[in-house]
Amino acid sequence: HPAPEPPEPLFRPLPPPSMAMKRPAAASAASGAAKKLATAGKPEFYSRAFLEKHIDDIIAFYVPRAVDEAGGYHQSFYIDGTQFNPGFQQIVSSSRMVINFMLAGKLLGRKDLIDIGRHGLEYLEKGHWLPEKEAYAFTMRDHKPEDTTEQAYGYAFVLAAHAAALLAGAVDDDRALTKVFDIMEKRFWLPEHGAYADTLSADGVLSDYRGQNSNMHICEAMIAAYEASKDEKYLRRAEVLADTFTKRLAGKADGLIWEHYTKDFEIDWDYNKDDPKNLYRPWGFQPGHQIEWTKNLLNIHRYAPQAWMLQRARELFDTAFETSWDHEHGGLVYGFGPDKKWCDDDKYFWVQGESIASAALLHAATGDAKYLENYNALWQYSWKHWVDHEHGGWFGLKMTRDNKRYNEEKAFAGGKCDYHTLVSCIEALRAFPQ
Repeated sequence: HPAPEPPEPLFRPLPPPSMAMKRPAAASAASGAAKKLATAGKPEFYSRAFLEKHIDDIIAFYVPRAVDEAGGYHQSFYIDGTQFNPGFQQIVSSSRMVINFMLAGKLLGRKDLIDIGRHGLEYLEKGHWLPEKEAYAFTMRDHKPEDTTEQAYGYAFVLAAHAAALLAGAVDDDRALTKVFDIMEKRFWLPEHGAYADTLSADGVLSDYRGQNSNMHICEAMIAAYEASKDEKYLRRAEVLADTFTKRLAGKADGLIWEHYTKDFEIDWDYNKDDPKNLYRPWGFQPGHQIEWTKNLLNIHRYAPQAWMLQRARELFDTAFETSWDHEHGGLVYGFGPDKKWCDDDKYFWVQGESIASAALLHAATGDAKYLENYNALWQYSWKHWVDHEHGGWFGLKMTRDNKRYNEEKAFAGGKCDYHTLVSCIEALRAFPQ
């Protein structure tokens, strides 16, 4: 592709640390030393050139093979790009791939990527969308609705996909954002709890299960919707969700965010206790989710700063990182119990990717050199074990504690499409814009 004119910044970059948070000279020197030490013989992980190149490498894996001419995207691939499970599409991957193409296209100044994003967005509204139910099918099989359960988790990414389209200039107005927000308001929002319910059956019955995961991603989507539309209602809702989960409910769990709750948002300590490796609802504290809330808090703080947000962002990240960093094999493990003992020592790609983003944002917000050291440690580990330097993208969903792959899958519907890794690089660019 011809070199385009440098595009405008994708997001508003982080401001410099406040005077109260500025580093002393010794910390600044330590930061410089950390950069030199961490990047000796390695890419400069904190440079704009590196981050943009890595985004381009990730998206390059998907460009020649993702488009399903019959509608939407092929979503399941082995490491070498060979497709498997053809005909199956899940709304989270359908939406996340739209986000990937839209945001990469905007950042890199590539219309071809935005056009691929439009292709996926059209399928969300003409394939997954069921006009007779005014709802989105959760899964599609051979382009026909298969699972029509409504998940707040899925709607979070539909909202975020429309936000990415608006931000990238692929659509002209925010009507689709408003439509999705209004559906979520009607079917899932629980104002008395300051949170969203989770699951609506195909027959319209609301489950008693309540979870933080869907609310965390809804918060993320609300921030994206605000950044794209500048409509304050999205930012205000993100603030409410952050307060609910990182303050009020975390106060019931020694300052951390538990995954599962009863109908009335009391902590359910036993939900899936016998299934700590459940893909969507694992038991235990998820260090990756504490750290994703760090990212959400910092992104809200950018637009509506309150001191508690920065404090909670640091507390969540610090506890998660210190508890789950594997000093023997590198990387962050997947889960730990209330006693802080690991309950799942597998390594998941998204935990490393999201932690890269949050460490970068914390370094920019506080000036604390330790977050740059965390950032570089995560990148060195991921560069060695997770990045596919031959085909592009990152390897698979998870590895064993000692970094052995479980299978040869790179992406699969509903589980991985390199959304976390690509978007985390974009987030890091807020902190390292040069």
